[in-house]
Amino acid sequence: MRFQAPESLSEQIAQHVGQRIITGVLEPGERVQELKIAGELDVSRGSVREALLILERRHLVQIIPRRGAVVSALSPDLVNSLYDIYIPLLLLLADKVVEKWQPADLAAMAAQVTRLEKHIARGESEVADVIEAGFEVMRLCYPIVQNPYLAETLENFRPAVSRTYHLAMRSYRGEAERSQAFFRELLATAQARSREGIAAAIREYAEHQRSIVLEALAVRPRNGKNETGRFD
Repeated sequence: MRFQAPESLSEQIAQHVGQRIITGVLEPGERVQELKIAGELDVSRGSVREALLILERRHLVQIIPRRGAVVSALSPDLVNSLYDIYIPLLLLLADKVVEKWQPADLAAMAAQVTRLEKHIARGESEVADVIEAGFEVMRLCYPIVQNPYLAETLENFRPAVSRTYHLAMRSYRGEAERSQAFFRELLATAQARSREGIAAAIREYAEHQRSIVLEALAVRPRNGKNETGRFD
């Protein structure tokens, strides 16, 4: 496997390794071996080191002196810290969407929600496909809100949040359908320009996600690596 431009090589490596962390292939505390990755991807160790620095900024790895890079912990305290910050950011984004949307904006969001529903309806969709389709709904909100600082901050949190979503969806059947219902409600409340309605929907769904991630962490040591990446 060989990575090339247009994206920087280190960014491509970071995305590749990051996806393995997000999907649980690389587990918390596991060493991320520079030499092994360099050999697998046919790249230099220097490029791998740069990629690991990118992943550290995304809270996916921790670089420890004299030990190297290890996959970041996913503890209850860290999950709570993440959601304590992420939920208010989502609420701010949604509030501005309700205030500013135009008919064409909602049409694009509705089309993306339909694509999300098709992923779920197929029954064997990859967890990653469903999660990415959901994040795309959020990205469609950025041009409506026109706040580059908010957009950049939310995107910076996306890898860490994706990691928790993967854990939740791998651990609990029915979460994909719950996500589908949430995005339908999100679209309906935005269309009604209901600030209270959209805020309530986001809070309820996000707190539900938080709770099942915490539950999954509580039982994870007993479950090992029996999780799958598909909806059966």
